[in-house]
Amino acid sequence: MDQNGNAGSSFWQGKSVMVTGVGGFVATHLAADLADRGASVVGVLRDSRGSRRLRLFGISERIDVVHGSIEDYALIERAFNEYEVEYCFHLAAQAIVGIANRAPMSTFESNIRGTWTLMEAARHNPLLKGVVMASSDKVYGDHNVLPYTEDSPLLAKYPYDASKLCAEVLARSYAATFDLPVGVVRCANIYGGGDLNWSRVIPGTIRSMLKDEAPVIRSDGTLERDYMYVTDAVSAYVTLAENLGRDEVRGEAFNFGWGRGYSVLEIVETVLKQGGSSLRPRVLGQNKGEINRQWLDSAKANRILEWSPAVALDEGVRRSIRWYKAYLSGSQDAAKKLAAAV
Repeated sequence: MDQNGNAGSSFWQGKSVMVTGVGGFVATHLAADLADRGASVVGVLRDSRGSRRLRLFGISERIDVVHGSIEDYALIERAFNEYEVEYCFHLAAQAIVGIANRAPMSTFESNIRGTWTLMEAARHNPLLKGVVMASSDKVYGDHNVLPYTEDSPLLAKYPYDASKLCAEVLARSYAATFDLPVGVVRCANIYGGGDLNWSRVIPGTIRSMLKDEAPVIRSDGTLERDYMYVTDAVSAYVTLAENLGRDEVRGEAFNFGWGRGYSVLEIVETVLKQGGSSLRPRVLGQNKGEINRQWLDSAKANRILEWSPAVALDEGVRRSIRWYKAYLSGSQDAAKKLAAAV
């Protein structure tokens, strides 16, 4: 389904598509969407945890899976060749800021080495028509002037942020040097059913609320972020890929978000309100290694790609609460049905 709830166009029908990190939250939604559009999807998957998410979303039998690390050049080259990949969505990454701050080496290995490995294999694939790479709004770093535009300086300095900036520079270098058809996605914070990282504010707050426990805010609650529902993120990836044949798109980075920031405390209060809860959060005040304020200007994506987000925060939170209620109740069948309808 597209961002407006309509069946996808015929663009993807019969195309061979690779999704790296396919067991991740956004990648699972993306793989399911592409399969719905008629694509033949192969995912690259490292850990068994991702397999569980594929089963939860009911797509294990709908896609092929190559098991291994994104840093393994021989494995990635084989997958490109044997599955005759035409489009690749590169989402494999260590994406948790706290983990990157505690132990950055594994983040650098996955996010930086994994990216140059994929780009090198991609440039030797004669069938390839496009690579869409997941960067992050974190590459912009701290700015006094918001929202970020694509012309804003890239000031990343913390480990996760720096890893995504390095990966993006590598990807765009392959586009400039080898004419590799690459597009870069810089998304706002993505949320929705299927995100089982409870350290993130929306799933963590929903779980606490459903257990009738006070939600925990690790920061002081003032950090501001742009939040985007997962189906809008999927539409961003798909729309960018469909436009990679255009000169004004190849090698470019695009922002995707709502263009306004919400504090962590506002997000927690929104979840509690939408869930009809009177709980109050417990604030720890641990602001370390994180950007204070960030949100994105998506005018370039709107102008060139005709993309805009469709699911407002209140509606996205309501959908998320429904999904987590089904999941946490142990009703796996209900969670699958909701996952297919997010």
